[in-house]
Amino acid sequence: MTTAELKEFLDTKVELYNNPSFIASDPIQIPHQFSIKEDIEIAGFLSATIAWGNRKSIINNANKMMELLEHSPYDFVINHEETDLIKLENFVHRTFNGYDFATFIQGLQHIYKNHNGLEAVFSKHANTEGLQASIHHFKSAFFEIEHLQRTQKHISDPFKNSAAKRINMFLRWMVRDDNTGVDFGLWKHISPSKLSCPLDVHSGNVARKIGLLKRKQNDGKAVKELDDALYQLDPNDPVKYDYALFGLGVFEGF
Repeated sequence: MTTAELKEFLDTKVELYNNPSFIASDPIQIPHQFSIKEDIEIAGFLSATIAWGNRKSIINNANKMMELLEHSPYDFVINHEETDLIKLENFVHRTFNGYDFATFIQGLQHIYKNHNGLEAVFSKHANTEGLQASIHHFKSAFFEIEHLQRTQKHISDPFKNSAAKRINMFLRWMVRDDNTGVDFGLWKHISPSKLSCPLDVHSGNVARKIGLLKRKQNDGKAVKELDDALYQLDPNDPVKYDYALFGLGVFEGF
């Protein structure tokens, strides 16, 4: 395919998958349960954090998270006392356990009380190169609280050549706004052009098959290569093609 043909093909797939029907089978449905900005942010961040493995299991466990937070995630994060965290102890999603969950609640409280919230932290270090520095500095700020070293693995660092799939997905949710009602477009201080594709096995395999990606590993270098290719297709909103790549891989077995 020529570049023009590839763009036309992928644009049709974006239109097919980037619509409200996508929500029902995706973890993005969790933050869609809320209407207050901070509730959406926290529900989105926690859901994205556990977004690996079976999608049904992800959604079920993300819903359990919201139940444990009494369906008021921001209020729980800001106003919880240490005894409130005890009920989180039995939560588990793969290697993310109850201790990790409690630490993430404390980390989020620290972000909102001492760093002016999630949007402020990510916006502060956004630059012309993208959001890799934002993710790196967010992780540093998040873990300024007392924590076990093992919990740090649940936030990836692009500066260590991680693809950071889950946090890039969260950022897509918060930043993109194309009026379809899927991504939220809550954060106005970061341009969608700076987002990185949430690269995973599905989107990576499809990207290689259609010639957008040559690197074999799904790592930070592959993300940069794919970002550059998608930018050529749409410099204003390159990550919209995540819908096409993911949809082709998961729903069409491309």
